[in-house]
Amino acid sequence: MENQNNTRFLKACRGEPVDIKPVWFMRQAGRYMKAYRDLKEKHTFLEMCHTPELATEVTLQPIKALEVDAAIIFADILLPLEPMGTGLEFTKGDGPVIPRPVRSRKDIENLKPVNSEEQLGFVGDAIRMVRSEMNGKVPLIGFAGAPFTLCSYMIEGGKSRDFTITKVMMYETPDLWKQLMDKVCTVLIDYLKMQVKAGAQALQIFDSWVGCLGPSDYEEFILPYSKRVIQALQETGVPVINFSTGTSTMLPLVKQAGGDVMSFDWRINLDDAWNQVGFDQPIQGNLDPSILFAPIPVIRKRVEDVLKRARNRPGHIFNLGHGILQHTPVDHVKAVIDMVHEYRYE
Repeated sequence: MENQNNTRFLKACRGEPVDIKPVWFMRQAGRYMKAYRDLKEKHTFLEMCHTPELATEVTLQPIKALEVDAAIIFADILLPLEPMGTGLEFTKGDGPVIPRPVRSRKDIENLKPVNSEEQLGFVGDAIRMVRSEMNGKVPLIGFAGAPFTLCSYMIEGGKSRDFTITKVMMYETPDLWKQLMDKVCTVLIDYLKMQVKAGAQALQIFDSWVGCLGPSDYEEFILPYSKRVIQALQETGVPVINFSTGTSTMLPLVKQAGGDVMSFDWRINLDDAWNQVGFDQPIQGNLDPSILFAPIPVIRKRVEDVLKRARNRPGHIFNLGHGILQHTPVDHVKAVIDMVHEYRYE
């Protein structure tokens, strides 16, 4: 399958000029859409992830309802943990739970190697189905969690507010930390390469929780592993988006990890962030997802602020600073897409 083409999104990933600013949203397929909620009444979240036909249907919902410039495969960043042996459950209201957390040398040694083609092949099957259904309409993005974000879930046993157990392993037993991160990196590289082989035309790596660390911890405990994953993916030929939240104070370090596109949250002005990483670096972002609940005139003001800060430089993909929130009005999502597509620089 062709990995690169001249769609706005892929051109922007390469830093090339585009006719209209490309826009897509993290979690654009999800709970804010009625079609998704209707499907969710009949199937569990994991059942939807594991069933290629259902994952395809959910992936395509925003493509049919909205005019976004890219699709992202419906899956979850924690799916690789299942074949590794930690277990994975989703409880109503509490989110993901890892029944067998990884906290000791024995726990790490017990983690199983993963053959993504065999054990996570349902994601590849969904990617092939979506590519076939879309027939080239927009590019398809594959994704995975970054090494730190995956490891923090494995260690904490789910979501965490302070990541104390994770940090204690880093500080007290750095050899165990290295052993765990090495294993996770190996799985992620195999998993993401499988997605490209199935037809993903770009990849996004989600480091959703790395902002809990300071710059020195990021440099010592995270940077080498994120860099290893991103470098290994360069041979696939598809653009890699390095997305992180809470990293406004260390963007030059995050840039060292690599990525064809850097994506960041709303806690820093877009032009300030771009200046830090260099204007030759394609970027993605960075509207606060909460703004989508505001009145339309307020949304327009904020969207235009992001666009003005981009100053029509090539290499900007409009997105949120994180995923679309539950209960976000669909007409507000559509309005943002229209605002971005209709905006003209003076």
